Amino acid sequence: MAKQTAARKSGSRGGGTLQKIGALAEGVARAAHAGEAPSIEVPTRAKSNTTWDRKRGILRMGDATQTRELFNLNQAKGFMQTVLHAAGIKELLEADKTLSLRAMFYKGLHTIPGTKEKTFADQDESDAVLEDLEVTLGSLREELHVFAKKAGTMVGNITIEDSGDEIDCRRMGSGGYAIPSIVEPDVIRFRKCDAKFVLHVEKNTVWSRFNEDRFWQQHNCILTEGGGQPPRGVRRLLRRLNQELGLPVYCLLDCDPWGHYIYSVIKQGSISLAFESERLAIPEARFLGLRAVDYQRCDLSDDVQIALNDKDIARAKQIAAYPWFKDKPAWRREIDQLLRNGFKMEVESLITKDISYVTETYVPERLKAKDWLD
Repeated sequence: MAKQTAARKSGSRGGGTLQKIGALAEGVARAAHAGEAPSIEVPTRAKSNTTWDRKRGILRMGDATQTRELFNLNQAKGFMQTVLHAAGIKELLEADKTLSLRAMFYKGLHTIPGTKEKTFADQDESDAVLEDLEVTLGSLREELHVFAKKAGTMVGNITIEDSGDEIDCRRMGSGGYAIPSIVEPDVIRFRKCDAKFVLHVEKNTVWSRFNEDRFWQQHNCILTEGGGQPPRGVRRLLRRLNQELGLPVYCLLDCDPWGHYIYSVIKQGSISLAFESERLAIPEARFLGLRAVDYQRCDLSDDVQIALNDKDIARAKQIAAYPWFKDKPAWRREIDQLLRNGFKMEVESLITKDISYVTETYVPERLKAKDWLD
């Protein structure tokens, strides 16, 4: 009874999920008592089960599922891993505590008695099962009380409340505010916000240039970065800033297939996490740069060219076939120009113009001219 009370104290992130885990366990037990093979239906997280919602501008997960049966040799391990992690999450919820993805891997890791078989080969296998549990239970990772490592930074004209502590993001020095993995309203609350938009940059190196030049102060904005492919905490926070505060989100990313993919994930969502598009995707996000035409437009030297390899070319063609890019002439031209150039460029290449060219000239001019891709 005390444990159930503790779980309820965690609010919407705990109680409902605990009931869903109970229902999952009851289904398995019911089948066993009836002499039937215990099984779990897991929604399929694959491109084949992902649809493009053109009206909403996001990716959605379809209805296809895969069955994991205890008495099927090909499915038994996956079944037991799912039940094992479900039991671990139940323990977390009842104790009203959280664990990292890495800690969950170790929590479930052991050698099966009488064998040399371990429950998980590595953390990737463990993480995949946790994501399967998310979609199976219809609960978010935050509702499972599981978090990932911090991998994002923010600074700018906003004050937030983080777990009861007031954080003025105008006074975060050179390091900025470390964006946590869990940024739901019961953890992060928005207080005073004077910012007019959010500028999200791809890497911390570029973010540091903008922060040192006080770009966020001069242009009244919020500046974020996600260490390359932004983790879910960063994407969720960007989504909340856009939806709850009405702030436009501009993405300053590299001119290469990987920068294009990062933008695609921020804007439409990802295939593997299509079940979370409603809370992660930002259909209104805009791609501010770097552009293939900038090699000539900014009069850059040959030194900035990074030759496209076969993997880059294949990735660019794959991205060009995405319906949300294929149906937009501006994006078709952008990817075609990239391939014709035969090289890619990083945002850092703008330093060949001037140390602060990106903060004092490139981005301000693009914003003023509304020169972005949508």
